[in-house]
This record gives sequence, C-alpha cells and structure tokens, in this order.
Amino acid sequence: MHLSFAPFKVYIYSMAHERAFMRRIYREFMEDLREILRGCGFTFKKQYGQNFISDTNLLKSIVSLSGADKNTAAVEIGCGAGTLTRELAAAAKEVVAFEIDAKLQPVLACTLAGVENAEVIFRDFLKADLPALEEKLGEYVVVANLPYYITTPLVMRFVEEAKRVKSLTVMVQDDVARRFCADAGTPDYGAVTAAIARRAEAKIVKFVPRRMFYPVPNVDSAVVRLDFIKDRIPVASAKMYRDTVRAAFLSRRKTLENNLVNAFSLPRERAKAVIAAAGIAEMARGETLAPQKLAELADILYNEIGRGPKKN
Repeated sequence: MHLSFAPFKVYIYSMAHERAFMRRIYREFMEDLREILRGCGFTFKKQYGQNFISDTNLLKSIVSLSGADKNTAAVEIGCGAGTLTRELAAAAKEVVAFEIDAKLQPVLACTLAGVENAEVIFRDFLKADLPALEEKLGEYVVVANLPYYITTPLVMRFVEEAKRVKSLTVMVQDDVARRFCADAGTPDYGAVTAAIARRAEAKIVKFVPRRMFYPVPNVDSAVVRLDFIKDRIPVASAKMYRDTVRAAFLSRRKTLENNLVNAFSLPRERAKAVIAAAGIAEMARGETLAPQKLAELADILYNEIGRGPKKN
C-alpha cells in the first residue's frame, strides 16, 4: 500500500512545490517591476489608462495566442513597462512598439536592455503614419494590452485603414470584448461589432482577472483576437457600409425605417422600398440585422442614392 501511494504523494508534493515556486517568482517579478518604476521616478498617469501586465505566464500566453513567430513582424501599442514587448520580441521577427508617455523611456531602457529586435516609438499611434509603417513591415500582426480609454478608436483604425494587418490580439475591458464579438439582436451588439465583422472574425480567446495587472484596475479584462479575412463581407462601397451601419444604430429605440429617413434624408416611401428590397421586415430595428444583411442593405442604398448620409 505504501509503495502504491508513494508516487501519488510525491506528485501532490511536486504540484504544491511548483505552485509555491510560481508564487515566489510572481512576487519577485512584481517587486522587480515596482523597483524599476520607483528607481526611474515613474508615476502612473490616469489619463493614459496605464495598467501593466505583471504575470510572466500571462504574457507568454498572449504572445502564443497571437501566433507571432520568427517569420512575423509585430506591432504593439501602449508598451508601458515593456513586459509584453520583451516576450513578443522573443517570439517575433521584429517588434515596433508605440508608447505615448515619454516618461517611460528610462523604464523601457532598463526592461528592454539587450533586446535587439524591438523598436520603441514615443508617439500617439492614432497620429502615426500607418501606410509608411505597413510599407516598412509588410504583413504584420498587432499584439497589445490596449489602453482602455482609447481601445475602440485604435481597433477601428486598423479595421478602416490597414491594408497589410493579419490579426489583432489585444487585451481590452471585458465588456468591450463582448461588444466586439456579439451576435446580432443581443444587448452587446452594436455599430462597432458590425464594423469589425466586415473585415475580421472576432473571438474572445482568454478572460483575465483584474488582479493580473499593476496597478489593479476596477474591471476584469479579456484577450480578443481579430483575424482579418480578405473580402470577408464584400460590399460595393466600404464608405456606404460604414454610413449604413451608423444609420442603423442611430437610435436603438427607433425602427430601421426611421433611422434611414433621418440619416439619409430619404422620403419615407423610398426608405420602405429600400428595406423591402433587402428582404428586411418593415418594423425591424437596426440592432437585429446581422453584418451580412447590413451589407446587402448598404449595396441597395449605394445603387439607389450613391452617397452618404446628410451633413449636420
């Protein structure tokens, strides 16, 4: 009996020992990170939504989920203390990281010491020259712990402007992740969901509790992966699709008919005819329409009026 149970006892001991070891490594990593931040005189700026990832296993998991490898160029936005940057550089061919807070320069000089294939650009990514970046990198992936305050504009810049991006693997607030991936007719489904769906397939690949960040934020997070697929939902005009989506969600309490009348200055009978031509129920609301149906509606509107909504 003793011999039969001995391996099991050793296994239990080993697992407990491993957990204790990982907790010690985590504490040491956190202490090192805090010491580096203190030593560099860094103070967190609330306006930049700075919450750094402090768990090595989580960092490795995010990089793994992104699929970055030595044949892949990667872009990171909001590199913070450089913890994700370092792990990403170990996996990818090269990394171009953007950081808006120049006060992190001495921190990054320390945390990225010896990393030869990572370049940090201290600039607001929303003002960066995306075509020039794509010309430099060719095809690339985006991997980032996105600042919460500017998540949607950053993601939408890639959705609307990027030509050579393969995927986005990004940490965002839990509720934002659900909106990115929502099904039509659900409370989380909205204009951003439909906008993303035209070009990319979105899915939540990991949920992350708030305690995994430093400092600890007020909300939990999730990692979302967006895989860009050529002609995923083909449309006659990308601009008309965007305008149609905005019109459909102009007012969630109003019918699609009313929203089209208001957004495009259409006579009511003409709006009814467009809706009927798209095979949509007369009293339907925009939030019930799947992206494919919104694309069909956009193409009919493009053929009917060939222009965007009225100017305010």
